[in-house]
Amino acid sequence: MKSAVNAAVNAAARSQSSSAQYCYGLDIGGTKIEIAVFDNQLNLVDSWRTPTPTDNYQAFIATVTSLVQQAEQKFGATNAIGIGMPGIIDSQGRVKSANIPCATGQQLAQDLQQALAQPLHIANDCHLFALSEANGGAGDGKMNVYGAIIGTGAAGGFCINGQLAKSRQNIIGEYGHIAASASVINQYQLPIYACGCGLQGCYETYIAGPGLAKLYQYFGADKADTKVFVEQLKAGDAVAQKTFDCYMDLLGAAFAGLVLSYDPDVIVVGGGLSKITAIIDALPTAIAKHLFAGVEVPPVQAAKFGDSSGVRGAAILGTQLAKNDVNGERL
Repeated sequence: MKSAVNAAVNAAARSQSSSAQYCYGLDIGGTKIEIAVFDNQLNLVDSWRTPTPTDNYQAFIATVTSLVQQAEQKFGATNAIGIGMPGIIDSQGRVKSANIPCATGQQLAQDLQQALAQPLHIANDCHLFALSEANGGAGDGKMNVYGAIIGTGAAGGFCINGQLAKSRQNIIGEYGHIAASASVINQYQLPIYACGCGLQGCYETYIAGPGLAKLYQYFGADKADTKVFVEQLKAGDAVAQKTFDCYMDLLGAAFAGLVLSYDPDVIVVGGGLSKITAIIDALPTAIAKHLFAGVEVPPVQAAKFGDSSGVRGAAILGTQLAKNDVNGERL
């Protein structure tokens, strides 16, 4: 009875709190969870992080709950809370995440809402990258924005008029798990790599960071090392250049598929490999090679907010959906 009364008091306090002043975004990764506090102009006010419990679901829930409660103690309660995490949140609210195995199969949003006695909203972290860049980022002011991540994995998200596009299974943007171009694989006589998703020959196995490293070794490097690859590419090494040519052909084919599927006004690229300037510079030409006549390549931009896009996009999601909750609407 006491807990129910406390929950009611907390909910009432939140409805009268500084919800218009602050919004909270959480970025949940396989090693750490970061919470960031933003003001109503999306200026970062504060942030901190803690290790992610990946094998104990109750400990995981307690950790996320504690971070939100810490923010509330510092800045007051808010109904604008968004959370981003790797993996898929299906139409029933169940999570599937290889990075956080204890959350797989769980109704995470429901369990967190119950623990905190307040609404919150969860989405895929790559989707939230796109949302961040579509609102004040490199895609600001554009109607259709595709945000593509090329880092340890390859995935993305799609925004229309500054809001996340919705789909039946919440799998918009999973371009990394489309089969790589047969013509490119044949041209370079590449092996077919097994993907962690269970399929064979996915784009992710070639264009994500580990894939680039494997290509570098395949073409003759002593070991699979992207850092060495970048250094040797700058030095004009022949093996690094051949690797780069093949990599850009694969990435161009993958992004050409995005153009044909989504027809975006801009493609915003983030993730670790997006920091390699040569890749961003070469992308428009690489994409054009795989498009038929008459199809234009949209602008390709490096992300404005970089590693901050995860928590920022989560805060934007929380703010947008909190407004819709008040207005009786849903995205």
